[in-house]
Amino acid sequence: MKVKINKEKCVMCGSCVALCPEVFEMKDDGTVDVKAEYQGKDIEDGVLVDKIKQAVAACPTAAIETEE
Repeated sequence: MKVKINKEKCVMCGSCVALCPEVFEMKDDGTVDVKAEYQGKDIEDGVLVDKIKQAVAACPTAAIETEE
């Protein structure tokens, strides 16, 4: 699974960071992003995929985009 954040939709609530801090991070400027080591990469770890799916479900603006 590949994951990215649509910056135009993101309201920076941080729910993704709270649910999956391994993949998502709050930047110094207050924006939220996918950590560099996971940007554009296929994430195969089942535990991380499950946590990403939880973050997708919790995102209030559907800003987290995934590609299987």
